[in-house]
Amino acid sequence: METYISLLRGVNVGGQRKIRMKDLADAYESLGFKNVRTYLQSGNVIFDFAVNDTGKLSSIIEDGIRQKFGFPVKVLIRNVNELQLMIKSNPFLKRKGIDAEKLHVTFLSADPGKEPALKLDTGPPGTDEFRLSGKEIYLFCPNGYGRTKLSNNFFEKMLGVAATTRNWNTVKMLLKIACHRDRIGGN
Repeated sequence: METYISLLRGVNVGGQRKIRMKDLADAYESLGFKNVRTYLQSGNVIFDFAVNDTGKLSSIIEDGIRQKFGFPVKVLIRNVNELQLMIKSNPFLKRKGIDAEKLHVTFLSADPGKEPALKLDTGPPGTDEFRLSGKEIYLFCPNGYGRTKLSNNFFEKMLGVAATTRNWNTVKMLLKIACHRDRIGGN
């Protein structure tokens, strides 16, 4: 069994695609996943499963959600090791004066490759900064994520892959839950 963290794109945002987290956890359990836990209302689910193919897992979950809730949702998955490495590799943490409350991570469904990544050089001007690293984009938004032009839609358009963003505190908490679920109860 391996522990995975799944991130759903666009649920419970602006009253759209509403899913109660209890119902989402039940849906995951009905798909055969073990030790299912949710975090917040934005579609973060930690679970155990024996399959090591995250692409296959994404498809299983996406199909299950479409059948149970009646709408499509893109699901991005990382394992605990990937999340640990991603947290350790945040380039903005090495800089002085960075407010961690202004950090975010945009998770990508796949590594976009070099050619699409070159398009990012023509990104919107502003004070926000980003660093692409494989299947993640580290964001520093000093004026807040709600004001940035570096949205999921922007990255999806530029890179041709699905994207979903979480704030830095959520990312760290997801890892904590994934590593210490026996001590954290409930959905």
